[in-house]
Amino acid sequence: MVPIMSLWLPILLSAVVVFIISSIIHMVLKYHASDMKQLPSENEIMESLRKFNIPPGDYMLPRAGSMEAMKSPEYVERVKKGPVATITVMKGGSMSMGPYLLQWFLFCVLVGILAAYITGRAVGPGTPYLRVFRFAGATSFIAFSIGQIPQSIWYRRSWSTTIKHLFDGLIYGLFTGGVFGWLWPK
Repeated sequence: MVPIMSLWLPILLSAVVVFIISSIIHMVLKYHASDMKQLPSENEIMESLRKFNIPPGDYMLPRAGSMEAMKSPEYVERVKKGPVATITVMKGGSMSMGPYLLQWFLFCVLVGILAAYITGRAVGPGTPYLRVFRFAGATSFIAFSIGQIPQSIWYRRSWSTTIKHLFDGLIYGLFTGGVFGWLWPK
């Protein structure tokens, strides 16, 4: 068993590496550019929604209040007629990336902590690189990726977008596993 506090360097370094790789993926490779589509008549739709002053949050339309309401002829007709949508409304104003990037980095640190905890309980000091790599890499892949799948199952996110996120998580997992294997206590 390896104490989690002795793994602070691989935790932080793996978070930095994943942060840099994710920046390259999004700013240089840009294969996520097609994840979100633009609505036709975007300005008109924005203007029509603006008058409702919708508070930030997640919304579904149409939305039934209960299982019984989902069976009502009125609700069934609204679903048939469409559109059916899930919408995340965000606060207007400037879109400063700073707070989002900080939260992403803290999430990367959290994944590193989880990888350190699980790997540190599974193997001891002096464990060969590949065994450490497997535990830390698999743990971080799961943490970065698997939670994306329900978005396609329940909220109809494009499967191609989810697959891209799974691919990203695989890359992040491989690098996290590599950092842990490299810096594992002897």
